[in-house]
Amino acid sequence: MKRTLMFVGLLLAIALSAPMIAHSANPTTAGSSSVRIGDITTVEGIRDNPLTGFGIVVGLNKTGDTQQTLFTMQTLANVLRKMGVQVNASVILARNVASVFVTATLPPFATAGTRIDVNVSSTGDAKSLEGGMLLLTPLYGPDGQVYAVAQGPLVLGGYTGGAQANVVQVNHPTAGRIPEGAIIERNLAVDLSQMKKLSLLLGQSDFATAENEAGAINQALGSQVATVVDSRRVEINVGGRNVPELLAQVQSLSITVNQPARVVVNERTGTVVMGGNVTLGACSVMHGSLTIAITTEYQVSQPPPFSKTGQTVVVPQTTVQAKEQPARRLELKAGTTVEDLVNGLQGIGATARDIVAVLEAIRAAGALNAELVMI
Repeated sequence: MKRTLMFVGLLLAIALSAPMIAHSANPTTAGSSSVRIGDITTVEGIRDNPLTGFGIVVGLNKTGDTQQTLFTMQTLANVLRKMGVQVNASVILARNVASVFVTATLPPFATAGTRIDVNVSSTGDAKSLEGGMLLLTPLYGPDGQVYAVAQGPLVLGGYTGGAQANVVQVNHPTAGRIPEGAIIERNLAVDLSQMKKLSLLLGQSDFATAENEAGAINQALGSQVATVVDSRRVEINVGGRNVPELLAQVQSLSITVNQPARVVVNERTGTVVMGGNVTLGACSVMHGSLTIAITTEYQVSQPPPFSKTGQTVVVPQTTVQAKEQPARRLELKAGTTVEDLVNGLQGIGATARDIVAVLEAIRAAGALNAELVMI
C-alpha cells in the first residue's frame, strides 16, 4: 500500500512539473533580445546640439605654432588690440601660443549657468598643448548664435619630450580636454507641458520592434494611446498626463527587439562583424592565393681599362616570380551559422581579408541570408 501511494505521488509530481519544465526549456526566439525602451529610442525634439569655437591657447613651453602659421599670429594680434595693445601680426614671434578649435555638446534642457565639458584640438603646427591655458572663447551653434563661452587649463592624455631626432611622444599631445570648461549663456529648455503628443524614434528601423514597443506602452497605460507611424516612429497621445512621469514610465518598460541579420565589412582594415543570427545557404567555397613578387637589382657596368669610347652605366636587372597555391575547399550545408563559417575559413588558412572576399562571393552566389554592409 505504501509503495502504491509513493508511486502515485511520484506520478503527480512529474505531471505537475511537466508544464514548468516545458516552459523553461522553451528557448528565446533567435535574433531577439529584451531591452529597455529608453535604451533604444529617443524623444523627437529632445536632443543634443553641437557647439564650435575658435580660440588660442597660451602658456606653452616653446611648443606652440611657428610664425609660419599666420592665422595664429593674426588671432593673437586681434586679442591684444582688444586689450589696448596695438601690434602688427607680421612682427609677432611667439612659440608659447597655439590656435585651436573648441568643440562641445549642448545637452537638452540646458539652462544658463550650467557647465559642460569642452574638447580642444590644435589647428596649426604646434608640437604639444601641455601646460596650456585656453583664453575666453565663444562657442557657436549651427545658427551662428553664441550659446556658451569656454576658458580654462587643458588636461592632456599624452606628452612629448626631447629635441631634433631624439623625441619621445606618448598618446596625442595636440588635443586636450577641459572638464566643465564652458558655461552656458542661453536657456534652451523644452517646455514639456505644451506637448500634446510624444514621438519615440527607434535607433534601428524595424516594424516588429515598433509594434512590440506600442503594445507594451498600451498594456502598461491601460489604453490605446500609442500608435505605430512607421518602422522607426511610435506616437503617444499625452492626453493630459504629466509628460516627465509618462516618459519615466514608458522608458523603463522592457520589450523584445528583433536584431537584423547583418554582416558589416570594412575592407580597409579587414574587419568583419557578423550577427549571431546570420545563416548561410548550401554552398561550396574554394579558396586559393596567387603571389607575384617583382624584384629589381641595379648592376654597374664599367668599360674596359683605358677605353676612350665606353662609359659607366647602371643596368637594372628585373626578376618576376609568380607562385600560386592550390585551392582549398570548404563545404557549407544549408543553415550553417557564422561560427561554422569562421571556423571553416580559419581551418583552411584564410585571413581576415580573405574572409571579406569570401563573404562577397557568397553574397553574389545568393547563399548569404543576411544584409552585407560595406563601410
